[in-house]
Amino acid sequence: MSRKVCVIGIGHTDFNSMTPDMQWKEIMYEACQKSYVDAGVDPRKDIDSFITCAEDYWEGFSIFDEFVPDQIGAVLRPCCTVCGDGIYGLGNAYMQIKTGIVDVVAVEAHSKASDMLTYGDIVLFAYDPIFERPISGPVERPNYAGSPSYSKERPKPLVGSTDEKERIHPYFLAGLEMQHYLRKTNTTEEQCASVVVKNKKNAFNNPYADYEAKISVDDVMSSEYLFKPIKRLDISPNVDGAVSFVLADEKTAKNLGVELIYLSGFGWSSETPWLSTRGMDAAYATKAAKMAYKMAGILQPRKEIDIAEVDDRFSYKELQHLEAMGLARPGEAAQMLEEGVLDVKGSFPTNTSGGSLGVGNSLEATGLQKSLEIVTQLRGYAGKRQVPGAEIGIAQAWRGIPSGSGAVAIFKRG
Repeated sequence: MSRKVCVIGIGHTDFNSMTPDMQWKEIMYEACQKSYVDAGVDPRKDIDSFITCAEDYWEGFSIFDEFVPDQIGAVLRPCCTVCGDGIYGLGNAYMQIKTGIVDVVAVEAHSKASDMLTYGDIVLFAYDPIFERPISGPVERPNYAGSPSYSKERPKPLVGSTDEKERIHPYFLAGLEMQHYLRKTNTTEEQCASVVVKNKKNAFNNPYADYEAKISVDDVMSSEYLFKPIKRLDISPNVDGAVSFVLADEKTAKNLGVELIYLSGFGWSSETPWLSTRGMDAAYATKAAKMAYKMAGILQPRKEIDIAEVDDRFSYKELQHLEAMGLARPGEAAQMLEEGVLDVKGSFPTNTSGGSLGVGNSLEATGLQKSLEIVTQLRGYAGKRQVPGAEIGIAQAWRGIPSGSGAVAIFKRG
């Protein structure tokens, strides 16, 4: 178990709100080929194992594994699908290499959210079918954040609401969580709105981001309430895109002559999605971070880590996750934001890529997008958003509503 694991290649597509000219196989192929070229490897000869992170519900296929090998170069090679966020794929690749079973592993995750006409209905399948999912019922609502425009002609649910003309979108849970977070930490809606302003501004310097914008706190505050206190601009819109990583053991990485970026720590927590049996304090982030810190030998995270990419699919989540991971004290993240600590030029830059609010909600590719930014920063290739002297970075992702699952990866420059 003494083997060290390195990132030797990264590749990605642009992230776009719609990609009608490309199929999901094509975006997977593009990201993977770019990562193989970046690593200097031939997938048919040099890569020992392939991992795709995908969920059948998102893909529209049962047993999506069958549709994976062709476009990523894994035909007749060891290949598996992880039903989870892409950052879990990094963890699986890390373990495969640490065991000595393989030397080189490719990991891919993607989003083709624009192909889904019923995003909200798909999310509802993750809710408890007896006590939680029946809250839903037919309604006509505007299409926001990739959610469906529900039709009154759709079939009635097995257990309908008292008013069959109304429907609560599954994001109602985020509204409840945000209420809990604001009350517990004395954070304000305006401070959460500042997260949106910061991240969309950062996205201007990220060439693959799709939701960059020059907006003000007032713009966010005046946007429509959807799940009070969450407003339209507090939600990251869905996006299409793919990311691929190639990982290898240290010896192989040195032989290839690539710059060494170590995956030095990894942690995860897969908690129940049942709302009645868990809290609203992002315990998954706390548990995953502690595991990753221990593995990476991080004793003082706030002092030792130079840059962070944390899940911000809702504006309050960035602040909540920073506190849950011990990178800020309870209630302190908003103050750090106001003081400019979390800016690109601040003392603890956070979501320099623009985060999901600026890049877009890339579903299962979210964790790899966060990791992509950290590796790009550690390599020194981030352009105008570059954090000078970044040596250690942390990427964190959450599976999304309504799950209580997430993972953390720590990268160190060699």
